[in-house]
Amino acid sequence: MANFTTALVINCGSTSVKFAIIDPKDGHVYLSGLAEALGLPEAEISWRFGDGDKQKASISGSDHEQALVYLVKNILAPHPELLESIIACGHRIVHGGEFYSQPTLIDDEVVANIEKVIPFAPLHNPAHLLGIKAARNNFPNIPHVAVFDTAFHQTMPPEAYRFAIPEEYYREIGIRRYGAHGTSHMYLSQQAALYLGKDLKDTNVITCHLGGGASVCAVKGGKCMDTSMGLTPLDGLIMATRTGSIDASVVFFLCDRLGKTPEEVKEIFNKKSGLLALSGVSSDMRPICEGYEHGDERCTLAMDAFCYRLAKFIASYYVPLGHVDAIVFSGGIGENCWEARKITCEMLKESFGTVLDEEVNVKALARLGFKGGLISKPESKIKVLMIPTNEELVIARSAVEFVK
Repeated sequence: MANFTTALVINCGSTSVKFAIIDPKDGHVYLSGLAEALGLPEAEISWRFGDGDKQKASISGSDHEQALVYLVKNILAPHPELLESIIACGHRIVHGGEFYSQPTLIDDEVVANIEKVIPFAPLHNPAHLLGIKAARNNFPNIPHVAVFDTAFHQTMPPEAYRFAIPEEYYREIGIRRYGAHGTSHMYLSQQAALYLGKDLKDTNVITCHLGGGASVCAVKGGKCMDTSMGLTPLDGLIMATRTGSIDASVVFFLCDRLGKTPEEVKEIFNKKSGLLALSGVSSDMRPICEGYEHGDERCTLAMDAFCYRLAKFIASYYVPLGHVDAIVFSGGIGENCWEARKITCEMLKESFGTVLDEEVNVKALARLGFKGGLISKPESKIKVLMIPTNEELVIARSAVEFVK
């Protein structure tokens, strides 16, 4: 038997399986990897042990099940101690509806409930179910635990999560605000309390998870009070290819005036909008930053609009929180785009007194190894933090809690 214990973390997309083997105590990553382009001839799997060199192999035509078989038989088999160290498997699940507010041991009822809320996450939940089935087949002797992105937001009060639509649409089919990125927002709020030297129950923070998908969360005493994403991950901030909050009448206008179908509008709003549409350059913030620095008009619009929407959400979250101890930036953009942090905080400076330490802010990049910490000056009325998120560690720890 292995003399150490780990958790396997699985995050399945429709054509991918992201996996990691993590020490739940100190967060050490023994193995990380990704199987992608599943179901296609070009399917491949790549992995890395610790900080070692990246390795890859073709798994042409493989599905989720076959990708995990490859993980067990080809990657882990030569390392029996690591394979034996796995005592639990945590699965990232995007949507749990109103069913779950905590990590949950997976059984047939949990699988059925994940199926019931597929309409709220049609791209994600079916893939998660494939991953659950494959992982339970390949790791049958350990507990499998679902960790839901929506669970952390179940503490929102009704005035935050209810939409002003007829009651039966909520009661009968569950239309309400659910949020997303809950695992990240929970981790960031806990880490922020540690950086601030405060008890979590006495800490009020606004956490900003800014990546291809982006959301903001108002966290009071460790509990979510409001969040920017709604029924689906389309709502809220401007994102890579998603509109964020938009007048619902735009849907009717596009259908009536341009003859678009609802499915076509859904495609436009989810895959052809956001930073991509505004910049005309890319859905990736990195080339937009370059264009912004060189004075490109559309890149400047994309950057300013992104930051303006973000600043508006941050400002509005003073209502549920009352007072704010810190604003936290995280996610691919939040961790690596110092320009977005600077512009957002400048928009908040006059009203809320946020003052960045510009030298620290420019250097506080995850890609350069910044581990997290304060990026504001001592005189800033609200502290500003950059904290790299670690959803995998939260999922690993959540899974191990069920081992007993």
